[in-house]
Amino acid sequence: MDISNYTIDLALKPTTLDAWHVCLAGTSAILAGALIITLLALVISLARRKEPVASEPQIKIVEKIVQAEPIIKTVEVPVEKIVEVEKIVEKIVQLPAPAPVVLKEASPDAALQLLYLLQNDARFIDFIKEDMSAHSDEDVGMVARVIHEGCNKVLNDHFSFSPIAKENEGDKITLIEGYDAAKVRVTGNIVGNPPFTGTIIHKGWQVTDVRLPSTVQGYNANVIAPAEVEL
Repeated sequence: MDISNYTIDLALKPTTLDAWHVCLAGTSAILAGALIITLLALVISLARRKEPVASEPQIKIVEKIVQAEPIIKTVEVPVEKIVEVEKIVEKIVQLPAPAPVVLKEASPDAALQLLYLLQNDARFIDFIKEDMSAHSDEDVGMVARVIHEGCNKVLNDHFSFSPIAKENEGDKITLIEGYDAAKVRVTGNIVGNPPFTGTIIHKGWQVTDVRLPSTVQGYNANVIAPAEVEL
């Protein structure tokens, strides 16, 4: 078929309304209305998201939270525990104060008696009180030998001694924790806590027995050496 002789004039306008044109116009109007309604619904939804309004259940939950009273939890403590704590507190309160330190006053009689013995047997006080600058070294040495013999006799007659350290001077010794500080004096570079290892410088002495003579009633211990008068 040859269609070259058919032409379409787009400038032509329909002069009559048939069923087809009516349906087309109605469909266009419905689509336009649906589009407008959809746009309106979208705008309203966006506005609600920006300013949310709490629903009734949410409002009730908030009111319950605001009006809620503070919760106080009560813990029941057994009576036995309370009594036990009261007894402990009572013991602490009633603890006696530490006893005051009582200093033992030494009696001078024994010391005075020892000075009497040293003076009587060794002329000890005479030697100590003598002005040694008036005598030569030879004279002092001779007198010192006599004083030494007399003092040694007094000590041997009235006292018994023993060395504290069993080792010899110059030997190494280790002091463990709890050593008797009254018997061992530590000198030098003392750092930290025992055990200490050092060298014995002096063995020390301790008295094991005392044999001072008895005194009669009325004895004046302050008289170390009575004055002597020759007739």
